[in-house]
Amino acid sequence: MRPKNLCFFTFTLFSLLILRVDSTQPPFSCDSSNPSTQAFPFCKTTLPISQRARDLVSRLTLDEKISQLVNSASPIPRLGIPGYEWWSEALHGVANAGPGIHFNGTIKGATSFPQVILTAASFDAYQWYRIGQAIGKEARALYNAGQATGMTFWAPNINIFRDPRWGRGQETPGEDPLVTGKYAASYVRGLQGDSFEGGKIEGHLQASACCKHFTAYDLDNWKGTNRFVFDARVTMQDLADTYQPPFKSCVEEGRASGIMCAYNRVNGVPSCADSNLLSKTARAQWGFRGYITSDCDAVLIIHDNQGYAKSPEDVVADVLKAGMDVNCGSYLQKHTKVAVEKKKLTESDIDRALHNLFSVRMRLGLFDGNPERQLFGNIGPNQVCSQEHQILALEAARNGIVLLKNSAKLLPLSKSKTKSLAVIGPNANSGQMLLGNYAGPSCRFVTPLQVLQSYIKLTVYHPGCDTVQCSSALIDRAVDVAKGADNVVLMMGLDQTQEREELDRRDLVLPGRQQELIITVAKAAKNPVVLVLLSGGPVDISFAKYDKNIGSILWAGYPGEAGAIALAEIMFGEHNPGGRLPMTWYPQEFVKVPMTDMRMRPETSSGYPGRTYRFYKGQSVFEFGYGLSYSKYSYELTTASRNKVLYLNQSSTMHIINNFDSVRSTLVSELGKEFCEQNKFPIRIGVKNHGEMAGKHPVLLFARQTKHGNGRPRKQLIGFQSVILSAGERAEIEFEVSPCEHLSRANEDGLMVVEEGTHVLVVEGDEYPISVVV
Repeated sequence: MRPKNLCFFTFTLFSLLILRVDSTQPPFSCDSSNPSTQAFPFCKTTLPISQRARDLVSRLTLDEKISQLVNSASPIPRLGIPGYEWWSEALHGVANAGPGIHFNGTIKGATSFPQVILTAASFDAYQWYRIGQAIGKEARALYNAGQATGMTFWAPNINIFRDPRWGRGQETPGEDPLVTGKYAASYVRGLQGDSFEGGKIEGHLQASACCKHFTAYDLDNWKGTNRFVFDARVTMQDLADTYQPPFKSCVEEGRASGIMCAYNRVNGVPSCADSNLLSKTARAQWGFRGYITSDCDAVLIIHDNQGYAKSPEDVVADVLKAGMDVNCGSYLQKHTKVAVEKKKLTESDIDRALHNLFSVRMRLGLFDGNPERQLFGNIGPNQVCSQEHQILALEAARNGIVLLKNSAKLLPLSKSKTKSLAVIGPNANSGQMLLGNYAGPSCRFVTPLQVLQSYIKLTVYHPGCDTVQCSSALIDRAVDVAKGADNVVLMMGLDQTQEREELDRRDLVLPGRQQELIITVAKAAKNPVVLVLLSGGPVDISFAKYDKNIGSILWAGYPGEAGAIALAEIMFGEHNPGGRLPMTWYPQEFVKVPMTDMRMRPETSSGYPGRTYRFYKGQSVFEFGYGLSYSKYSYELTTASRNKVLYLNQSSTMHIINNFDSVRSTLVSELGKEFCEQNKFPIRIGVKNHGEMAGKHPVLLFARQTKHGNGRPRKQLIGFQSVILSAGERAEIEFEVSPCEHLSRANEDGLMVVEEGTHVLVVEGDEYPISVVV
């Protein structure tokens, strides 16, 4: 979500100057020391926010209104309103990537949690909520300390990790729509100050979350096609069951107060100018009540890059009439007045946007006078980098790290038996690398090397490569170091020079000579080595998967400020790993598939393999949901009946659809809410830990149809829960299955249908069949 050219720096400088021009501007709106503003209805907290916002907007001149349509909103001194910055970032901790947050005061840093892709690997929605909650508290503390000029945070990123090469996949919860939607709702509720179950938020917000990038955005720069001009051609079927569900969950379940429309076009229409997307879908269908911002310079590119609109004034009219409210950039500041003068836009179109903008600022309490006397006024600097948040960051890293291989139980290592340790690799002695992108200054961090040195006194280090790119490798020296140690840990993978915003990968293999280094060192070592991969996206490490000299493989994502500690705890058996991959790991040959092909479903005739575990028909290096533990777990599906039959033909007027493969189905919308509620049923799953260590274990419940083809998913996740079990302990967990939700799929028109035939619930090897009769 960073702008594409130099105009960003111009408008940012201009905006910051605007915020500082008037030295007499009040520190906050509705200041009790300014009696002239206290009489305004918009300052009266006893009135409904809609009425207050309407009153405020009615008092503005046209020029003042226009000044509020950009991310760096100007102060309005005559009404006692200070400037406001809409752009702040909090992807996995409060960051200084946007101009709204400053770490130049009492607070010098914030808790940096694991990058989102690793946090998602815990499959723990409550932990996601707690992380959002912690970030929201630290954000409010920065505002209360005078180090924030805004409380609207442009996170979470809930685009589907559709292609393994996408540089921003690290920012997302992975490839599954259900996981991504649950993450969105959990994070948003936590950040905004809602309860975990939701429903509490009606008025005040602790901080404001913004779900991005709406919609079908998952390409930055691939072989000459960039995100600014890309036209994502998406079927109604794929929109309905892949790209849109996370945003629907974010709005309906999370009650997000912000949405960001994306750079790209979807089926020819720029996202920020698409009234069907912004007004009809988000607001009318899903009930969104908040503000919609453009990505930075996304309005400008509609005219300058995409050529969608004939003039700047047409662009202004297109986006505001479509339902966008605020422009990250200066385009609306420059061209809105002319658009009004040319009658391409009415002042009421502007008022609509401003009502949404000021309503959110009021929900944040920014028009309630002195923040010290507000609902969240007691959150101070002591809640930033608190012990509680530090423990949570460590817990999140522990629970996310995935054990991919553990031949002959190489891990955990023994501290008493490991007399010497060789640590080799370009990722071993970097702390910043652990954080990933969109990270602010962290509270503290240590490198993997530093932590391992605290475990094993005789630890020898060699980087092996000059950088992660590894164009130059000192393999002979690394081999010498490895030969002299009892055990070897190789810290390899990627970093932000290989994958990030504006940088998609070309290959899925390790960069440069990393693979050669790993193989050579592993062959020379006394014992099988431990390979640790740090990366956001998946890597084809088929060579390591089958190399007997590589005993264990850990994927650690970008594990945040406490990630090095979590890694060492897992390697030395102080924590039992339980993370599971939130995305498919594809082989290198997948790079033959164009990133620009948005289709999820395979096409046999052309050899197109499809995407993600739900549709991909090719071989995987590791599958979605894969993850080992130091314990063995067994599962048993238990229900009242092992042969459940569901009858859908409830009414003679029900419309029955015959698919071209002769499978009958009915629309979920025709089944009705009452039928759907009445036919929910529980599934109980017994889980037993057969290992010698306690462990936290995510249980994943899938559904599939026995009838294949015709766009049906191979399988799809319908629920997940984590269970903590001591050694030898057994417990039962319960899922509620809704046939209308969990046994349905999108047809080619994008409508949800339930098909006749046998549907199967699956957890690991155990299955439960359900017969559906239409």
